[in-house]
Amino acid sequence: MGAASAVLSQPSRSNWLPWVDVAAIAAWGALMLHYWHGGRLALLIHPAYHGLVVVTGFLLLMAAASLAINLVQSGRLLRRRLSLAADPDSEQHISLLPKGWATLLLLLAAIGGFWIAPQPLTSHKALQRGIGDPTTAIARAPKAFRSNKRPEQRSLIEWVRTLEVYPEPEAYRNQPVNISGFVTKVEGYPADVFWISRFTITCCAADAYPIGLPVRRPANMPDYPPDTWLEIQGRMAVDEIKGERVLSIAPQTMRPIPVPKNPYEF
Repeated sequence: MGAASAVLSQPSRSNWLPWVDVAAIAAWGALMLHYWHGGRLALLIHPAYHGLVVVTGFLLLMAAASLAINLVQSGRLLRRRLSLAADPDSEQHISLLPKGWATLLLLLAAIGGFWIAPQPLTSHKALQRGIGDPTTAIARAPKAFRSNKRPEQRSLIEWVRTLEVYPEPEAYRNQPVNISGFVTKVEGYPADVFWISRFTITCCAADAYPIGLPVRRPANMPDYPPDTWLEIQGRMAVDEIKGERVLSIAPQTMRPIPVPKNPYEF
């Protein structure tokens, strides 16, 4: 009786805790659909999984609605809390946070997702993950690749995959190239050499790894800062960089472009 009275004496706590659960579930469902509708889902996850995220978002909203209806129409939750309070053994568990706080943190994280838009990965992350080593970039590209596209139609990842199959730079000398990516300045490279880079993902942004090709910038072209997105047209060249013969791009035109809606390659 005393335990039940204690619960009744704290109506505010027993009332708001379940609604925090409802709000957290609804917020995460809404956030998933918000990213999908706004075209931001591509910054976080591979397009193959977009459908799963959308379905999950709707299911979370439905679950939140169902729980809310149950809270409004019945007093089951209150009765269950009263019965638990009357049983001394039911409270013998260890929690890192006070009851309700973990869910509240999840709710705040979801709300933050509406205010802080996801951003594409940058050249800083590319440097952390090993861009600048042609051998590493080629070895990370998926194997068993064959492209029938003309050279000027290949994307950056298609060039890297082609090099993985046949890495002899001389085979591509003077071939036309038309690619886009962001500028990455690699320490130890000549001042007129930068990497045109992109990230490729297999599942989500957490497993993204950088790919790229070196670009030898002509003296009459601007020196763009890191993370500038460029569209580059030119020819492939065989260059010696840091004592190695590598395939590089000799640009004929370089122009800044907006960050693509989907900045990753697959």
